Amino acid sequence: MKKLSLLFILAGFIACNKEKAPETVHLFNGTDLSGWHADVPDADNNPNIAKSFVVRDSLLVSMGNPRGHLITDSVFSNYRLDVEYRFAGDPGNCGVLVHASTPRALYDMFPKSLEVQMQSGDAGDFWCIVEDITVPNMIERRGPKESWGITEGKKRRIPNLTDDSENQLGEWNNLVIECVADTIKVWVNDDLVNYGYNCTATKGQIAVQAEGAEVEFKKIDLAPISRTTPID
Repeated sequence: MKKLSLLFILAGFIACNKEKAPETVHLFNGTDLSGWHADVPDADNNPNIAKSFVVRDSLLVSMGNPRGHLITDSVFSNYRLDVEYRFAGDPGNCGVLVHASTPRALYDMFPKSLEVQMQSGDAGDFWCIVEDITVPNMIERRGPKESWGITEGKKRRIPNLTDDSENQLGEWNNLVIECVADTIKVWVNDDLVNYGYNCTATKGQIAVQAEGAEVEFKKIDLAPISRTTPID
């Protein structure tokens, strides 16, 4: 009996001290834009300008115009970002920015960051916005090295690895971004579409764009991770 009681006590001790799995953070709560702030240059001198970001039917909607960014109040590092989005009307442009920091660092509009492109047909491209990243086959994918750069007038685009990972216009897409230390991996609808390392930033805010097209977001969830998913 004593031995059995000891086993129960030990089992309870282990259960109480077992490390809890990190909890997912719902960056978009489905109700309002708590935890976010908008940076829209055209709103500086026109406080009554139309909103670039709204909540409609429990969806976060980037209206596309006026152009700008919706930015988290908090800074994050070492995470998996799980985003569900769609272009409900015409195909267009948008993006998720990770490791965002200094606002309006490029073209007096874009915050210093690394953009994961969502533009129709190009989802998963990297765009360097005053931050940089290295990918395999760098010259093949980015062009001549002398043209590379992270500021105005330079080749800042690093194309993704696939051509057909996006769903049909109007259908929901799943975008997963893993950021751990200086590594970033991107999946679109379960296809690994980009992978980079030696990123010049390892933490920052997260932002979504208003860049000319209406985009609906159903989910923007963040889960802490300590390593990225291995790839073949």
